[in-house]
Formats: sequence, structure tokens, C-alpha cells
Amino acid sequence: MISKEIAQISTESLVEKYFRQSEGRWKSQRRYYTLTQEQEPQEVVSLLKIEYLPQGASQLIELARLHHLESKDALICGAYVTWESEYIKQTRKPSKGSTVFGALGDILYRDRGFATKDPIKAIYSFPNPNTLCLRTEYQGSVFEEELKLIGDNYRTRQTIISRAGEEIMIGQYLEKRLA
Repeated sequence: MISKEIAQISTESLVEKYFRQSEGRWKSQRRYYTLTQEQEPQEVVSLLKIEYLPQGASQLIELARLHHLESKDALICGAYVTWESEYIKQTRKPSKGSTVFGALGDILYRDRGFATKDPIKAIYSFPNPNTLCLRTEYQGSVFEEELKLIGDNYRTRQTIISRAGEEIMIGQYLEKRLA
């Protein structure tokens, strides 16, 4: 049986490696399928920039403060992600934004969620070294995500959003490294 401490070290080393491998610029093409009503999938193209954050980075110190963690250096690593998104066939305006991720144990802390600007936490795991799985719950919704590195230049993502035990939306993504 693996001790909890050894499992935590292993999980933390996997997330650190995953964030380092994800660093760079990416083009993300995604589709959102609404399951509760018949409508065309929403298509979005985004340019992402992912920056690896080592323990002690100012963004991680601020994230630890937002989550009221005891030590300002508690988060062992993280990522700073910026995006610019264009909606295809939609009348929505382009969007820009950023978020910070920080890892501690099997919890991934964020400064904001998908549908909230409040700080959130997700439980994360690795079924294999190239696949990061997240489960986030807030405001009555559950977000289950799988992010998979495919070689050095591609990532796939899938997000399933549920409310009140019913799946309401699926997001599928293909991301290609630009640099």
C-alpha cells in the first residue's frame, strides 16, 4: 500500500511536469454541445499562452492569499494562462482573460472559475502521466475535465458540465502548440 505522503509527492511531481510541458502558445479549437435543448454546437477559436509558475512566484503567493492558505509559499507550482477567444457563427463579442492555477497535494487552486470570478478549487488526478483530470464543484454545477497531452505539439480536452445530477453541456477541444 502506498502511503498518502508518497502518493502526494508523486501527484505533485506529475502536475509540475504537466504544467512545464504545457508551457507555450497554443491555438485552441473547441465546440460546446448543449444537451438540454436542440441547438447547433457553439464553436470557439482561442489563442492561449501558458506560463509555468515555480513555487514562490508572485502569482502563486497572491493565489494562496485568496484561498486563505496558512503559508504564502504553500503552492508547489502552477500556471498562468491568458486567452483571446473568437466565437464562430455567433453574435458574441470576442473575449480576453487570464487565470492562475496553483497545486498543493491533490487540490488545484484557481483565482476564478469557468462561470464565476470567485476563487475555486478542483480535485485533480493523473490516470497516466500525460492526462490531467479535474473535478470542480460550485454554484450547484459540477465540471469534470480531462486534458491530455499528445506528443509535444497537441492537447485534447473534454469538459462535461452537470447541474442537479444531469449533464447539460459537453465541451471538446483540440489544441495545437504554436511555440
